[in-house]
Amino acid sequence: MPLPRLRAVLFDKDGTLFDFAASWAGWMADVIDRLSEGDAARAEALARALRFDRRAKAFDPSSPIIAGTLDEGAALIRPLVPTHRVAGLERYLIDSSAEAAMVPPVPLVPLLSGLRARGLALGVATNDAEDSAHAHLDAAGIAGHFAHVLGYDSGYTPKPAPDMLLGFAARAGLPPDSVAMVGDSTHDLHAGRAAGMVTIGVLTGMADAETLAPHADLVLPDIGHLPDYLV
Repeated sequence: MPLPRLRAVLFDKDGTLFDFAASWAGWMADVIDRLSEGDAARAEALARALRFDRRAKAFDPSSPIIAGTLDEGAALIRPLVPTHRVAGLERYLIDSSAEAAMVPPVPLVPLLSGLRARGLALGVATNDAEDSAHAHLDAAGIAGHFAHVLGYDSGYTPKPAPDMLLGFAARAGLPPDSVAMVGDSTHDLHAGRAAGMVTIGVLTGMADAETLAPHADLVLPDIGHLPDYLV
């Protein structure tokens, strides 16, 4: 069934605009290798804390990296990294994440162009850092499609709190119930529900349909299916 008439679509970034596993597994493996500095026991401890399988280069669906912020990830591993790495840990994670190669699940330029042609305002609300988000959108050639890009460090409480989403609605001058929040995690959907937005789950992250469905008005294989449900 079609969605209510919308005036804006707010996208999560990782797992939504970009396939999560394809984009982030290689980065995570490299971070663990660099921070362990050749110490196998340290590498295994870091992998356990981050719930990442180094051999398979795969995240456990419960990994705190999937929906959390880089600050939260840094707090988890700070006791495990070499002493000389502690002071600059957050900066290292932000800078290295900005250089990670993002893999879109569908061709993004035609999709986003089509949504804007329908008169929809577009935005991004991510628990990644704002600078990293801009870097990824620029690299994908899609930055110009978004009116507002908000990260965990943009002055709002990160998801699952609704603050970032309500901030987007306020900046766009729109009532929240005219906005759809599209994301791959329960963090995204909980935030959307709390903000009073339409909630749409996608399966390009680490959560399955059974996990997302109770919190979503609609669950799609990927964002490429979104135009089929717009009125």
